[in-house]
Amino acid sequence: MKMGKFITLEGGEGAGKTTNLEFVVEYLNSKGKRVMVSREPGGTPIGEDIRSLLLKKSKQPISKDTELLLIFAARAQHIMEKILPGLEAGQWVVCDRYIDASYAYQGGGRNINLNKIKLLVNNFTNKLEPDLTLLLDVPVDIGMSRVRERSVPDRFESEKMSFFHSVRNSYLSQAATFPNRIKKIDGSQSLALIQSEITQYLDILLVS
Repeated sequence: MKMGKFITLEGGEGAGKTTNLEFVVEYLNSKGKRVMVSREPGGTPIGEDIRSLLLKKSKQPISKDTELLLIFAARAQHIMEKILPGLEAGQWVVCDRYIDASYAYQGGGRNINLNKIKLLVNNFTNKLEPDLTLLLDVPVDIGMSRVRERSVPDRFESEKMSFFHSVRNSYLSQAATFPNRIKKIDGSQSLALIQSEITQYLDILLVS
């Protein structure tokens, strides 16, 4: 039986997930929770190998279906090896991206039929859903300007702007569909305002 809580952070490129994930972990620690931090794709040795393959620019293109299957292969390993054991041990698992990212990036961005993604979700995730998803939303032009300032773009970050608009629209659609779980936060606000909102959602989860 799941004992810990599962929190995911989602958002497009340059949304501020990394900074705010660190805040979430520090806040939960201050409340006496044991926290495990992870990410997708990745989180396990096998998952990290798959992540490297997915992010690396190459002359050999990866088909959209191959991309989808690789992500779910990494996810299946991640759930079995790390997320479920952590939750069953009473830890709070905080993860950078999860299933919502597949609907946004492969469904919205790659235009893969959502039923195809749902089939993989139903068969390879142990029906594990987050208790809370924090969706950091920023306009695409703001997010991509942040990306260009921080590092050399990876394979995903090198996509056309239309790709990222589709990703964002998919995320917003998911937030509208699952408002009890997905909490949309304006990532273009000041960091203080963003983290004030995050604190409110975490406090609700802490007493649930």
